[in-house]
Amino acid sequence: MSQVDKRILDIVNKVTKKRPKTVIAHLLEHDFITTEEIKEIYGYHHPPRAIRDVREEGIPIETFKVTGSDGRKIGAYKFGDPEQIGKHKLGSRNVFPKAFKQGLIERYGSKCAITGEQFEGRYLQIVHRVPDEVAGDLIADERHPEQFMLLSGTAKRQKSWACEHCENFLGVKDSEKCQSCYWAYPDSYTHLATKEIRRIELVWQETAEVKEYEKMVSESSEAGKTIQDYLKEILQKRHESD
Repeated sequence: MSQVDKRILDIVNKVTKKRPKTVIAHLLEHDFITTEEIKEIYGYHHPPRAIRDVREEGIPIETFKVTGSDGRKIGAYKFGDPEQIGKHKLGSRNVFPKAFKQGLIERYGSKCAITGEQFEGRYLQIVHRVPDEVAGDLIADERHPEQFMLLSGTAKRQKSWACEHCENFLGVKDSEKCQSCYWAYPDSYTHLATKEIRRIELVWQETAEVKEYEKMVSESSEAGKTIQDYLKEILQKRHESD
């Protein structure tokens, strides 16, 4: 086993969560861990998620390729440059200064970037537009607020799931591809997780809007259609009449 930098040892010794702690223990003993080992030895069937847990603890991890048991190239991971230890990461949560969050609210409004729904600031979470695993050493910090977005808890979970299952995330990790994705810029995008999909999130709030929504649900039901298909039909007819 090679010697691990003291700065990394200091931070890994503070990790208490089972999954990242399991990966870290293997790295300390064997220097690196493969996707194959994460699956077969430890039973974690989504290796990138396990590695992400480690990175979210602020621990730098480098990715490289090795030959797997079947002769094919597979992913492997080892501790990275201690200079890259995350200064605003702690226990899988992003910890940002309150002033930074307030600046984002002033920039974008106190609303979820995906749904447009208004929230009190305390219910919004700061999220990188491009995932850490893709951005790598180019991950944005507080000096680049344009690279962050505010999301509700639900939207953040949706974005995380979509990113973790995206071909780009699992494969080449092209940062520019992420920059043109719906989950990074929902107001201006060319694809949704590399798929030729267009999506819009609509939220009806307050009494008048909710009544209008319920009216459309009733009309769509009478027409034997889902509310989604009903709204698409309305928009299509309007487009054809223009």
